[in-house]
Amino acid sequence: MFVSFATWCSQASSPEEPSNPSGSGDGAAASMAVCFTHPLDLTKYRMQVLHTRAPMLSTLYRFAVRDGIPSLWSGLSASVLRQSTYSTARFGLYTILSRQMQKRSSGAKPSTTSTIACAGVAGGLAGVVGNPTEVVLVRMCADAAKPPAERFLYSDAVTALVRIAREEGVKVFGRGLSANIVRSVLMSELSTPDNAHKLFADLEQDVSQIAPYAAAKKTILTRTRLKDDIRTHALASLFAGTAATTACAPADVLKSRIQSATKGSTVLQVARDGLRQEGPMFLMKGWTPAWLRLTPHTVLTFVIMEKLSELVSMTAATPVPARATA
Repeated sequence: MFVSFATWCSQASSPEEPSNPSGSGDGAAASMAVCFTHPLDLTKYRMQVLHTRAPMLSTLYRFAVRDGIPSLWSGLSASVLRQSTYSTARFGLYTILSRQMQKRSSGAKPSTTSTIACAGVAGGLAGVVGNPTEVVLVRMCADAAKPPAERFLYSDAVTALVRIAREEGVKVFGRGLSANIVRSVLMSELSTPDNAHKLFADLEQDVSQIAPYAAAKKTILTRTRLKDDIRTHALASLFAGTAATTACAPADVLKSRIQSATKGSTVLQVARDGLRQEGPMFLMKGWTPAWLRLTPHTVLTFVIMEKLSELVSMTAATPVPARATA
């Protein structure tokens, strides 16, 4: 199912154009990158569900000592599955929507408003597509932070999907959906680099992306001697990552608490209980690991994407030897 969706995302934008790995390539790159950043993601989710004010390093150290360093990669299968669905959908749908927008404007460069609209819609729809795997990811990552009696003890992501559907019903896959959509829209609006569209879509025009990244990149290029290379992309991603992490933190915390709970609850209930018991700063829980994760994950994702793009280009350019005729 996921392979079919990735293929559709990479081909559906224009039947006349040659196929490209836009959706599936980006999803593969994100899945590879998350293997390196997963411990930060896991720590973030645990900080979000714990009703304590323990800092990131203390939380990371506590669980590493108790359960062993390999335990920091618990739930990695769910993280890879989540990236395979959410990231594939996000990049693929953005490619489709932006191409359609470009066609409607007779090939002219899309306006900033159009670009923001495409990114927001793609992010929101990707949040819907990825929500079931998000539920699994949050539960598997937060499991060790719960009392033994409240743990789900999923062995892997696929088993978790089957058990949730069988034991709790498919409606559980919709938990935290509204908060996840808000987070996905904000993340798409604030942190998508402007070379994402070019790497796999092979468009002739540069689609200027969302405000924080674009503004940071423009400032770096105009006020420093840096060129449009990986260093500039990393610095711009750092700025965009800070903005995106801060804007998304409240929705991310609410989503994680709803999805990790054994019983269903609403966003308002979780927000009210958190504000009453922990104060407004509970909405920023997990900010540090989320920020530390976002920047290297973004850099890794797009470096891998560029290498995959080069590999695909090399493969496409390799001539097929002619068969000898008898």
